[in-house]
Amino acid sequence: MSEALLRVDGLDLYYGDAQALDGVSLEIAAGEIVAIVGANGAGKSSLIRAIHGIERPARGTVRFDGTDITGWPSHRVCEAGIGHVAEGRQVFPNLTVLENLEMGATPRRARAAERQTLERVLEMFPRLAERRRQAAGTLSGGEQQMLAIGRCLMGQPRLIMFDEPSLGLAPTIVQEVFRIVRRLNEEGLTILLVEQNVMASLKIAHRGYVLENGRIGLSGAGGELLANDRVRQAYLGL
Repeated sequence: MSEALLRVDGLDLYYGDAQALDGVSLEIAAGEIVAIVGANGAGKSSLIRAIHGIERPARGTVRFDGTDITGWPSHRVCEAGIGHVAEGRQVFPNLTVLENLEMGATPRRARAAERQTLERVLEMFPRLAERRRQAAGTLSGGEQQMLAIGRCLMGQPRLIMFDEPSLGLAPTIVQEVFRIVRRLNEEGLTILLVEQNVMASLKIAHRGYVLENGRIGLSGAGGELLANDRVRQAYLGL
């Protein structure tokens, strides 16, 4: 595997006295899809929030492309090239689809190519092109997820972190979301995919980590983890 684009070493995170992450270490090489899977409450979203500067870890480091970004505020992390598609989509409901997308182009690194990026996003998501003047709050859940992904792409990230992108979506829309994740990776983006949908995420991941009670319990190639008896019994009901 090539040099890590993102490297997390010994990350500890607390909420008050409760420890959410305990010595978490992982790495993602440029061009990979890496899945973080585990049960609800395992610490998956806490890991995303710590990487993106929403929460400050008590110990450990986060390095992106060789630079220590531990504890940087979210806007600096975004400027560095890490995008975040948050759990629950979090679009601006009273703004139009187009205004939401334009909000995504606020990083300085993205402004020069904003028009070209917008054309790419609307080509990728024709439904958003049809509804560009519509208030985002009136879109379906699946359309809002596409908008959240498109808004993230407007910032021209090198790595995108997806936090539970399939949550609350119909099965057909879930399939479409994972197809989009795979397409983005094929186009050169590095992907960190945090998911409760273990089967779907490990099927498309090059590698995966199983997070259990704030610790990395298992790691390996996506196919290897899918074949692991412990994973199959605990998460797939097989």
